Amino acid sequence: MKFAPFLISALLAALVPQAGGAQEYPNRPVRIVVPSTAGGGTDVLVRAIANELSNKWGQSVIVDNKPGAGGTLGATSVAKATPDGYTLLGTIDSSIVANRFLYKSLAYDPDKDFAPLVLLVQANQMLLTLPSVPANDLREFVELVKREKGKYLYGSYGNSTQPHFAYEMLNKQEGLDLVHVPYKGVAPVITAMLSNEIQLTMGSAAVATKLIQAGKLKPLAVAGTLREPKFPNLKTTVEQGFPYLQISLWHGLLAPAGTPEAIRRKIAEDVIAILKAPGFAEKHADGFVTLAEGPEAFTERIRRDVERIQNMLKVSGIKPE
Repeated sequence: MKFAPFLISALLAALVPQAGGAQEYPNRPVRIVVPSTAGGGTDVLVRAIANELSNKWGQSVIVDNKPGAGGTLGATSVAKATPDGYTLLGTIDSSIVANRFLYKSLAYDPDKDFAPLVLLVQANQMLLTLPSVPANDLREFVELVKREKGKYLYGSYGNSTQPHFAYEMLNKQEGLDLVHVPYKGVAPVITAMLSNEIQLTMGSAAVATKLIQAGKLKPLAVAGTLREPKFPNLKTTVEQGFPYLQISLWHGLLAPAGTPEAIRRKIAEDVIAILKAPGFAEKHADGFVTLAEGPEAFTERIRRDVERIQNMLKVSGIKPE
């Protein structure tokens, strides 16, 4: 039986993977935007994942730091990117959860402009001060601030980040006057702490452990209900009588909405495999709790956190910018 040339061409075309399909992805470099400075917890983790993806895919996976405006600059660039899987967002929760409440005008829609891929890790947050500050836990620090009004400044890694509304909630609930100083990322905050520009911040064990062990920072509490395994004697905020201060910070990977499902699925499966690989968490996610949860669980976590953060912001009194 003979086929006309145009029929043969049509049959061959049908056998070739569709453009943008997972079979041929990626066939050029992939960029992961991190909306914070280099050296922070998100940056370090995403770079480790990017290196593993480069090895797995045989294509460069580049980390592009775009700090500023509480993570909105980097998030906006991804929201407006072509949804083909070649531009991704590696971020903490504030970009997707808190920013919607903290900015009157947001250049992206956290729900409509992104497709959640992988909930990577979660970090317990410790309230940190300097060894020179004469307080050994959060209760003692609160009493100190009440006695020495106007003296203590706290740093955050942006106006829409966890330290900002956590400490403003502390101000509101305890009648304090802690002054907020925002920075463009975790690394500048730590630098400011070490130079005594500020006297209080928050950070994960991944960021703070070595500095605590070296005597350069002092932890006051773990912001939550569970103690930090690296510092088992450090009481939580709940144990110290501050039940409203329950803060955890997640890191996640997202794509622009409209990215083909097959590509989203491939990215999620490959990243989850990397996170669960023997030795990866110990080497690259020390101080974090590895979650490695896919799109459905990630989407549900965002929904729950939006509800929780909305309630916290009402108490803290922070108004949109």
